[in-house]
Amino acid sequence: MDRWLYLIIDLGAISIPLLASFHKRLRFDRQFVNLLPALLLTMLVFIPWDMAKTHFRIWGFNPRYITGFYIGNLPVEEWLFFLVIPYACIFTYHALNVLISKEVIGKSAFLVSEFLAATLILTGLIYITHIYTSVTFIFTGIFLLIHSLYLKKDYLGRFFLMYLVTLIPFFIVDGLLTGSWIPEEVVFYSQQHIIGIRLGTIPVEDMIYGMLMLLMNLTWFEYFRLKKSKAQTA
Repeated sequence: MDRWLYLIIDLGAISIPLLASFHKRLRFDRQFVNLLPALLLTMLVFIPWDMAKTHFRIWGFNPRYITGFYIGNLPVEEWLFFLVIPYACIFTYHALNVLISKEVIGKSAFLVSEFLAATLILTGLIYITHIYTSVTFIFTGIFLLIHSLYLKKDYLGRFFLMYLVTLIPFFIVDGLLTGSWIPEEVVFYSQQHIIGIRLGTIPVEDMIYGMLMLLMNLTWFEYFRLKKSKAQTA
């Protein structure tokens, strides 16, 4: 049973969002045509990054909790992670847009983005020798600045709302992967490449890594959604 744990976590993360996607009020299934290319394009960035981190032993996977099937140097469960977690979170973004019409964060999202970007880039530079920390923080900071200063999309506030809401399932899922609820870690980290600040068993870097991954997915998702909408109204 242990060897199926990571796979069960993946399937559990997507189960409720997938079933709810066909709800008559949400109909997220109609967005699959926009979501799939967004997921694949983001994976083109994160899979090579993940492979490199695994190769250099910045992190690794406990063989006790994976099925043993690999694509490249990554277990198949890790590939699924980059599909099921973004799916669940973009579904949450869509559902919040349907259920909450009022702007919660609004234009202040750009100020939040710039403050976060400055903090993350500065922290990444301070901890430049900690590879997971520096690369994750600096790239997330740069991507936030691109959104705030160049793209200036009005969905940024909605992204931050989604991110805050999904922190609850994040702590459950990532807690399982990092050993909060089981005797050993499913995913383990090299201590020399992280700054050592953890929320329970979760490295703080994971929260920023997740922010970058989700924002990149959402950026592509909104690009394809708006492109399709313009084509239909032309």
